[in-house]
Amino acid sequence: MDSLQKTIFIVAGEPSGDIHGAKLISAIKKVQPNISFIGHGGNQMAVAGGTIIEHIDRLAIMGFSEVIQHMPRMIRIMRETITAIKRIKPDGIILIDYPGFNLHLAKKIRKQNIPISYFILPQAWAWKEKRVEIMKTTLDQALSIFPFEKEWFESRGLPTKFIGHPFVERKPVKENRDSFLKRHSLDPNNPIITLLPGSRQQEVNQHWPIFLKTFDQLHKKVPLLQVVVGKAPNITLKPLPDYINVEVDARLAMAYGTVAITSSGTATLECALEGIPSVVCYRLSFYSWVILKLLANVPHVSMVNLIADKRVVPELIQYNMTPDNIVNNIMPLFGDQSPERKNILTGYENVRQSLGNPGVYERAAKAIIKRL
Repeated sequence: MDSLQKTIFIVAGEPSGDIHGAKLISAIKKVQPNISFIGHGGNQMAVAGGTIIEHIDRLAIMGFSEVIQHMPRMIRIMRETITAIKRIKPDGIILIDYPGFNLHLAKKIRKQNIPISYFILPQAWAWKEKRVEIMKTTLDQALSIFPFEKEWFESRGLPTKFIGHPFVERKPVKENRDSFLKRHSLDPNNPIITLLPGSRQQEVNQHWPIFLKTFDQLHKKVPLLQVVVGKAPNITLKPLPDYINVEVDARLAMAYGTVAITSSGTATLECALEGIPSVVCYRLSFYSWVILKLLANVPHVSMVNLIADKRVVPELIQYNMTPDNIVNNIMPLFGDQSPERKNILTGYENVRQSLGNPGVYERAAKAIIKRL
């Protein structure tokens, strides 16, 4: 083997991590083409050149009770991952988000003396702050994508590098508005509500019935209202009424909608970047909600509000997520000149400016390579 050939073990456990992992692999290969990648991820990481051991389809789990249900399988995967790392002896390890698995893995493999870089850090500022202690003793490199994280982590003893948020790399949507409207038989003169129920089946199951009831109420108030759902490829929507237009490119649904109802998650930040005022909703299973209430320590659940450090978009969580409450919060956003809509759009602009400059993956790649 070429003495310069290096191997990186990389772990992503969710669809979003697969996207980031693929772009990171490509960026690293541009800087140093002789690096090979093996580990856990999805189809996009495989296309980028990674060898996938465990696919994200078997790794993505949402909620506390769901984790307990799948615990035996996850224990087996953890054991096999540790064995694989010991056998492969990689020159470096990259962990992407997915903290429940990745931090445990970091603890188990720390004695192997392999540099560990963490890209998209665990949100310890939101809950489980004690995770910082694990990160301090196991990580060689912490790469942050949120502007407030550097100060938060470093104040607790973890050196952190803010490299910018990957969303600043986004290119314009590939389809223009006229084409989008024509494809869905939408009237350009009438408002459109975009529904974003989530990217995981468990959360969609919680949100979708409420979204449908909300639209029924909204349609009575706004008779010409049209609806588009941004549907993740791995989820099923049941029931799916004929009047709902399904768009598999959620960005298009955001870009050309008038207002949005979105589940809490990265979609809230995407709405900010696409400039569509939204109401943020989220509901968990009962047991997951009880545990979250005990552990969470943040004033907001929406990433937009967390970055802005104030309420930019309305948040309706758990039992507050009712059709009546959603309707009351979203109705003022339909007016182009309404103060509620203007305030959200102003807040969005401030959030966009705080996310850093393009070149995120290139900066991450160079930082990781330096640690090999």
